Amino acid sequence: MPSELTRQDLYTLENYAEIRSEFRARVMAHKKTRRLPLGPNANLYFEDRLTIQYQVQEMLRIEKIFERAGIEEELAAYNPLIPDGSNWKATFMLEYDDRAEREDMLAKLVGIEDCVWMRVGAGPVIIPVCDEDLERETEDKTSSVHFMRFELTGEDTSALKQGAEISAGISHREYTYQLTPIPAEIRRSLVNDID
Repeated sequence: MPSELTRQDLYTLENYAEIRSEFRARVMAHKKTRRLPLGPNANLYFEDRLTIQYQVQEMLRIEKIFERAGIEEELAAYNPLIPDGSNWKATFMLEYDDRAEREDMLAKLVGIEDCVWMRVGAGPVIIPVCDEDLERETEDKTSSVHFMRFELTGEDTSALKQGAEISAGISHREYTYQLTPIPAEIRRSLVNDID
């Protein structure tokens, strides 16, 4: 399964303008099977080739990038977010509508990215590798956005192909949540990411 996007996979700005509304509708429907709520204020948004293509196309459109070097720069920034067949990659977001509450909770939730977990069947908990691009928290507060990579073992992959459930959660002293099992449509979507 080809993972990285190339320039040949992208629409030109003119072509994208013509198909944007149809493409966007398809991506939004797809994203519904890629969003995993972990309690009332946290979500994992699992990325894949289609979600990242949409992000790249939108960046090219907004920034009016049409030259090869600029396109290659966007691809270099976004391609690492595409799962490679042995992992899941997700954007983890802490979402609080009220600004004061958000600031308060981001101060209380330092280290939460290291407390997010997934599990395949009865296997061991999978703790993600977080924020490989840059540090996203300080001693005083965490970021509301973290990028995560959940590495799967051969045993995980085999269990998934045999129908094992997936569970997920957060085990931070200020925010605890467990979802066992995750919804079937999200499970199916995540299994499609595995070689």
